[in-house]
Amino acid sequence: MRTLIAATLVALGHVPFSAADDSPFISEEVLKPELAIEMAEAAMNTCRDQGYQVGVTVVDRSGIPQVFLRDRFAGLHVYETSRRKAWTAVSFRTSTSELAVATEPGKPSAGIRQLSEALPLGGGLVVYQGNGSIVGGIGVSGAPGPELDDVCAQAGIDAIADRIAF
Repeated sequence: MRTLIAATLVALGHVPFSAADDSPFISEEVLKPELAIEMAEAAMNTCRDQGYQVGVTVVDRSGIPQVFLRDRFAGLHVYETSRRKAWTAVSFRTSTSELAVATEPGKPSAGIRQLSEALPLGGGLVVYQGNGSIVGGIGVSGAPGPELDDVCAQAGIDAIADRIAF
């Protein structure tokens, strides 16, 4: 099972590692809370403008929540669902819509669906900075379909893209 998960991680996304790097330390970029909040608000407002009540979670690159917003009439499930979508996107370094296809029953990566936190259901996107490094993830839940959650999540990323695309 470990081999399957490792192979899936390599297949689904770039693993940033350099064997020539002699430093015993790594550094990583994390979104400022203000940007995470702005991204979450933009995603929620995009869904609201389309008549959907959603929850939005922004996580850092390690999957730790930075922000959660829930619109006033969003369902009770949106906290867990949006958080797990964001976590899944950064964990597997791919959108949850793409992961949903890659983990369909009968496919080699189907076992990912057995992990307790993984949620391969559209609405979770990876947030990249301009050099391609992952700086976080965003998960949206509550629109009447995962593809609509994706649209709102992308609107959140688009709202801050010019400030992280360097």
